Amino acid sequence: MKDKTSHRIHGCYSEIDLDLKHLLKRGALLTAANWQTVAIQFVAQTTFQVLLAVPIIGAAILVAVLLGADLADLLQESLRDTFTTIASTLMSEPLALVAFVTAFTLVLLGGSVLMFAVKGGTVDVLLAADAAAGPIECLPLTIDSLRPAAQFTLQRFTDGCARLFRPYLALGFALMVVYALSIAGYLAFVLYGYRAAEGRVLILGWTFIAALAAAMLVAWNTVINFLYLQLQIAIAVEGAGVAQGCRAAARFIRAELRALAEVFLVVVALAFAATLASALAWSGVGLIAFVPLVGLAVFPLQLAALLVRGLVFESLGLIALGASLTLYLGYASRRAEATRIGTPLGQTA
Repeated sequence: MKDKTSHRIHGCYSEIDLDLKHLLKRGALLTAANWQTVAIQFVAQTTFQVLLAVPIIGAAILVAVLLGADLADLLQESLRDTFTTIASTLMSEPLALVAFVTAFTLVLLGGSVLMFAVKGGTVDVLLAADAAAGPIECLPLTIDSLRPAAQFTLQRFTDGCARLFRPYLALGFALMVVYALSIAGYLAFVLYGYRAAEGRVLILGWTFIAALAAAMLVAWNTVINFLYLQLQIAIAVEGAGVAQGCRAAARFIRAELRALAEVFLVVVALAFAATLASALAWSGVGLIAFVPLVGLAVFPLQLAALLVRGLVFESLGLIALGASLTLYLGYASRRAEATRIGTPLGQTA
């Protein structure tokens, strides 16, 4: 694996300055050659969201029956907004609130375990694909050039799920703790600010600050997710536990910070563009609903839009994974070579 990685680096672009275009192209080609992983991750993500919707829909029906709320209004919002509305509404019914939060937490934990297991299989497949692909990013784009990178098999995927399940499970729960602390800090900041604000002008100003804080929370979670991806790669490549993987990932990030930042910014920009295009398409589909007869086509169009959106976002995530994996394997190859000749990485022998 290391020999092929080193050959690819020397044969296509310089050993030290990896080209961003080739990194992203390689990640995209590895993802396309193993499209089954995109489909599996999409199905797992959709299943997770459906499981989360079950206790929310049940609680919405409970709120509508017991408290007289409008069920249609509750279900028109996103899952996050619906959860917040139901939780605030059930504050007057402690037992119902505890039952709802317990059910939601159990589903959240079970669905998260599924996602952690699936990620292990995906990373293992892309590792095998990177080892077998050769300098795929430098070759003409043909079916024959993609064929060596197509390393997906059900056996390899399930073996990867089993091999990486324990470290990914521990790492995933650590990520959930970080999420919880981040959200708790954001809520505490917003609530304290609203209580401290006095007067209409101050409240309006604080509303803008709260919106800015929400945007910063989204940006923070995006960075955390990208760092989480690097940890997953380090654990898979090194075959280490969470603690050793964290140390390996920290060394890798320090060595390849600029290249990782470039990959991160490009993928985030593509995700933002895809989100904007999806919102525009969704609003356009919504306008069709007001047209007689033609409006009947809205539901299948909405399903198609959700399918395309989900596959696009899963593909972007795997492109980032493939590009980061290429960086890590190149870094590991140079580090092993430097260790072999007794020269510290980053210095010339």
